[in-house]
Amino acid sequence: MKRISLLGSTGSIGTQSLEVCENLGYEVAALTAYQNDRLLAEQARRWRPRMVAIADKSRYTALKARLADLDITVTAGEEGVCQAAALEDCDTVINAVVGIAGLLPTVAAIEAGKYIALANKETLVAGGGLVMPLARKKGVTLLPVDSEHSAMLQCMAGRAPDQIRGVILTASGGPFYGRSRGELAEVTPREAMAHPTWSMGSKITVDSATMMNKGLEFIETMWLFDLKPHQIEVVIHRQSVVHSAVELQDGSVIAQLGVPDMRLPIQYALTYPAHLPLPGKRLSLTDYGSLTFDPPDRETFRCLDVCIRAAGEGGLSACVANGANERAVALFLEGRISFLEIGNLVEEAVDAVRPKGGITLAAIREADALAREYVSRRAERNPSR
Repeated sequence: MKRISLLGSTGSIGTQSLEVCENLGYEVAALTAYQNDRLLAEQARRWRPRMVAIADKSRYTALKARLADLDITVTAGEEGVCQAAALEDCDTVINAVVGIAGLLPTVAAIEAGKYIALANKETLVAGGGLVMPLARKKGVTLLPVDSEHSAMLQCMAGRAPDQIRGVILTASGGPFYGRSRGELAEVTPREAMAHPTWSMGSKITVDSATMMNKGLEFIETMWLFDLKPHQIEVVIHRQSVVHSAVELQDGSVIAQLGVPDMRLPIQYALTYPAHLPLPGKRLSLTDYGSLTFDPPDRETFRCLDVCIRAAGEGGLSACVANGANERAVALFLEGRISFLEIGNLVEEAVDAVRPKGGITLAAIREADALAREYVSRRAERNPSR
């Protein structure tokens, strides 16, 4: 039986991870959330972990009061989440934290020698140059939870790296697929949240609408599988049935297919390399009838291009792109900038913010802060509303 520390338990991936843990009969040793103290307390009562942590320190008192009658350690802040990630009583960490806030807990889990199921792509986008060497040094297994990277992992199973020619990274295209830039000028946060296939949190859903999410996954793919940018092809696949594919040196292409259900990649990351029973709908190709594949519109959805360019530049460019995007998405959801300004600001930040230094935690955090500050300043000077 595995003992799980689940970081980000109240989000979409977190709640589905708990379903998977229940299906597998795993014990939950720790739970963390950003600020949803009510749901976190409900989960704690259901799962009785040894520790819970709330990242937003202003919610600590409320959470402590909700759990006052239980023998559960309650902590708060970034340090509390890191304590949960390194908890001695757990052997496996599921990191479902949103944004670069997931980086330090990942490092803490690696330092503690935990098995890691990573749903936090920003960890590798901003800090892949730090995280992957550290994981190798510590002998830590780090497996992806994203459906696309899980698909690649499954397709590569049992094959030596020199057999892999490249990968095909599929994308749903989001809610605005096929629209021109002119048609996107006035879209609202509510429209951007209407994803055609997946049910996700607000930040990742907006990222899908701008195709920033696919840009982040492009960079994540490079780090996870030690690939160069030219080895990764992005393809729009509206049905979200082919979760990604791998091309071998002889031209063979191996794809992984399944219904859009995040519980599948979550469970595979926990049971790798085994495929264990999972309740739910099964794939019927005849229900779909046809599957379509198209090139992305990189002119309209510029975030994808910016990420690919940042990946090629190396250094801290991807960290800047990620930080700028996190701040721009927050401003868009607050109604302070337009949808198209997200991509514009991310592109400007990558061009303008040039942090110096090596790939260290301090340098990553500084680059992230500089990118956010740049976007905030630009938004204040040119308010869209």
